[in-house]
Amino acid sequence: MTETRTLEVPGASIVYDVRGPLPPADGQPPLVLIGQPMDASGFGTLASYLADRTVVTYDPRGLGRSTRTDGSTAQDPRVQAEDLHALVGELGGGPVDLFGSSGGAITALAWVTAHPQDVRTVVAHEPPLIEVLPDAAEARAASARVDAAYAERGWGWGMAAFIAFTSWQGPFPADFLTELPDPATFGMPGDDDGSRDDPLLSDASDQVVAYEPDVEALRSSATRVVLAAGIESEGIVTWRTTHALAERLGTQVAVFPSNHGGFLGDEFGMPGQPEAFAARLREVLAGS
Repeated sequence: MTETRTLEVPGASIVYDVRGPLPPADGQPPLVLIGQPMDASGFGTLASYLADRTVVTYDPRGLGRSTRTDGSTAQDPRVQAEDLHALVGELGGGPVDLFGSSGGAITALAWVTAHPQDVRTVVAHEPPLIEVLPDAAEARAASARVDAAYAERGWGWGMAAFIAFTSWQGPFPADFLTELPDPATFGMPGDDDGSRDDPLLSDASDQVVAYEPDVEALRSSATRVVLAAGIESEGIVTWRTTHALAERLGTQVAVFPSNHGGFLGDEFGMPGQPEAFAARLREVLAGS
């Protein structure tokens, strides 16, 4: 059974879901699954393959069912880390196990940096940490052009630029995305509906991709930190950021099945390999 709860924190009401008993019946810590800008709705299939664990999912402040009253739209990993620290307190205290995907992996790294006692093992899957790349300046400029395409021309142009950015293999040329791909190439509309509130394409996510991990804190943390990437992501930006951070930490990358969304079922019409992904997650959490 899934129980939905609400946690009041400074500036926000955080909605989260608990699947299984608290405290867990088998002595294993709760397993927390987090995404960004994806909310809890993307973890339903993965959670179903982890039914022997107590699984906790949540909507980050301002996304999905979670509201905010702090007057901001920015998604700051450090603020979200404090939300999750409060959430662990509501669950009965840590440590928990943690799987973070994409921007959620960045929040996960911010969380274990600030509160290492909260988390036993963190699996950070393809964090888009642009600043750790050797071509960070070029990647930063390309990412800014994605934001500009959305701000100036609307969703279709912004998403087409985002797809081009996230699917590019290898280092970014200095002039990458100075010429924008036509949205029609990806089956997307070129018309502008006037909206500018997409959490992926707006400047709300700027602090996520600009986050710079504290390498020394992560190296010395009591939390076991595992960087992970999908085998089908090899060569793209999130594969490269994951490996760049792993090199700084002196660790190996755990390779997972499928791609950046490999844990997904059909939640968004882009299924990965969730059953195999769950099996691999079990192995990694167990230390193998």
